[in-house]
Amino acid sequence: MSAEVAGVRDIDVRDPQRARTLVAVTVLGFASGLPLALSGSTLEAWCAVSGLSLKTIGALKLVGLAYVLKFLWAPLLDRFNIPGLSRRRGWMLVMQLGIILVLIAIASTSPQQSLVAVAVLASILVLFSATQDTVIDAYRTDQLLPQDRGLGAALGVGGYRVAMLVSGGLALVLAAAAGWRFTYLLMAGLMALGVIASLFAPEREYAALHTVSVLRAFVEPLKEVFSRRNAWLWLGLVLLYKLGNAFALSLSTTFLLRGAHYALAEVGWVNKVIGLAATIVGAFAGGLLLERWSLRRALSVFGVLQGLGGLGFLAVALGWNGFAALITAVASENFTSGLGTGAFVALLMAMCDRRFSATQYALFSALDAVGRIALGPLAGWVAQALGWPIYFCIALACAVPGLFLLWTLRGEFLQLPGARTAA
Repeated sequence: MSAEVAGVRDIDVRDPQRARTLVAVTVLGFASGLPLALSGSTLEAWCAVSGLSLKTIGALKLVGLAYVLKFLWAPLLDRFNIPGLSRRRGWMLVMQLGIILVLIAIASTSPQQSLVAVAVLASILVLFSATQDTVIDAYRTDQLLPQDRGLGAALGVGGYRVAMLVSGGLALVLAAAAGWRFTYLLMAGLMALGVIASLFAPEREYAALHTVSVLRAFVEPLKEVFSRRNAWLWLGLVLLYKLGNAFALSLSTTFLLRGAHYALAEVGWVNKVIGLAATIVGAFAGGLLLERWSLRRALSVFGVLQGLGGLGFLAVALGWNGFAALITAVASENFTSGLGTGAFVALLMAMCDRRFSATQYALFSALDAVGRIALGPLAGWVAQALGWPIYFCIALACAVPGLFLLWTLRGEFLQLPGARTAA
């Protein structure tokens, strides 16, 4: 089945817009990752140094709820266009301009001066950011060639991670040196990179939902998903493919600090530098291999590797210690996680019908998030009741159900809407 299943003619790989699209995806990944810490960990640090109570700081975490609920308004992004602008770039541009204005507004106040205003502005920031994420995911799904999905996912992940480092770690350094107002104004300026990308990103218009009612815009994407053969197995694969990796990483920092007794500075440095670098390298390696391999082969190989990625943590739990052990455990888990993430994002893109890509991608990613969030309480109970070696053995076992579903669906990849080269 070609990509014409979704009403789209395949694009020649020599098309000059191919390189522009990959550059746009990279910069848009940066724009997507930048607001996250500014409404989360960086804002938390600002509140902490301002002397707010722990209860107040904890309550502010609720401003991030829109990141979980973004699938609820995703159909509106498929149904409506911004007048005078293209389908995806229009929404991206409006959200990015909104983010810039909100960051400027936050810079003009402070938690000490007006906590309510900061909380409201942070909630609006998250709303705009979550909506931007949804549209960027849809743009990437719509515009990337099937053989470029892995590389595009890697470039997007790389941009996103760099942005998180800038708006998280670097922002704290800047705030200590120049103040919070300067820091948030600088971050607003950096969001201009996203505006530039939205203005110059190529966009081919595909079949859309402009002529249907708003109700049908919500119903049709779900109806299309559940009309597919083995729909529940595909949804199960989305839920389970990264389960083992997510379980291993769920309490990895706690394990290194309390279980393996590494120093806080050691864990922080290795996680931030080695972990980030390994994830990006893994994502890029996976993306390059996906240009040569089929999606099914990449998911299989990377699924096994990411399942085995926790062996380093298991070795530490069994007594291997020292700085080399710490680096090996963190690097191997993050590298294999990067491999799996690139293939997994390519799978989500292949599963989307381009008519409903904003809605369906948001739904699939929400399903993946639900699985990861639900692991938290279970992971804590397993670690406390059974100990760290058993915990990481269970993490290894959690990779098996996803691989089994992948094997079960091995002959079904050509049935996916965007799976011309996914078999």
